[in-house]
Amino acid sequence: MQFDDDADLDTSEVQDVRGSRIPGGRATVGGGIVGVIALILGLLFGVGPDQLGLSSGDTDPAATASSQAQVNQACRRGSDANTREDCRIVAVVNSVQDYWRAEFPRRQGRYSDAQTVMFTGRVGTACGTATSAVGPFYCPGDRKVYLDLGFFDELRTTFGSSGGPFAQAYVVAHEYGHHVQNLTGALQRAQDGGQGANSNAVKVELQADCYAGAWAHHATTTPDEATGRPLLTSLTAADIQDGLNAAAAVGDDRIQEKFQGRVTPETWTHGSAAQRRQWFYNGFRTGDMARCNTFA
Repeated sequence: MQFDDDADLDTSEVQDVRGSRIPGGRATVGGGIVGVIALILGLLFGVGPDQLGLSSGDTDPAATASSQAQVNQACRRGSDANTREDCRIVAVVNSVQDYWRAEFPRRQGRYSDAQTVMFTGRVGTACGTATSAVGPFYCPGDRKVYLDLGFFDELRTTFGSSGGPFAQAYVVAHEYGHHVQNLTGALQRAQDGGQGANSNAVKVELQADCYAGAWAHHATTTPDEATGRPLLTSLTAADIQDGLNAAAAVGDDRIQEKFQGRVTPETWTHGSAAQRRQWFYNGFRTGDMARCNTFA
């Protein structure tokens, strides 16, 4: 996975609140390992901590001058994205949004940008106050993606993903898939409270996987608005395999087997490892968001 060394990165699409403290913020779901497992099973790669009854807390995370300035100064060029993890996230966000800005008009729609908020530990959102234990998530209330970079270590060490830069890119692109669903209205289908292998909650997650794959299909040919050249210049078969591996690692069946010792399909909210691999690959193979209709 390689970015154009000479491309300019747009850090305005990323808000860095790492190191900030959220006064009074608290998660109301359990404590200790039981609470963490509840959060993992309920929201990993999901939508909004409000679905888990997290506290309302403070809803406007503010970037400290030092943290935001660090990203603004360090993440200027594509070459920075090739050497720094936080700059890589900036570049992936730029690339994903370049794709959706071009794709929506082709379908008589209009794409609205969404920021990614990088945080550590705990963050206030329009969906409530969340901790890092929930994993990356999208909040439809403020149309932002929330990400603690420490999750990528957990993806590898706790969930058994092979890791790699594109595994990180897959996670980010999946969350922007939820933003796309929010814009198209599909995200509302997950709000019916249903669970299980055939639930709308699972279908929404699998569609977001497929949308991530559609971006990956076009990533090396989507021109950056500033340069006219693709921001992402190289994506290998090994990169795609890392994405498929990450998708499978966070399948409901694998997580349940690891943390519960048994698989209970009636409680699934994200889909099995095989389903997640299948839908990401379907998006990557076709490059067509119309082929991502998991509700058919």
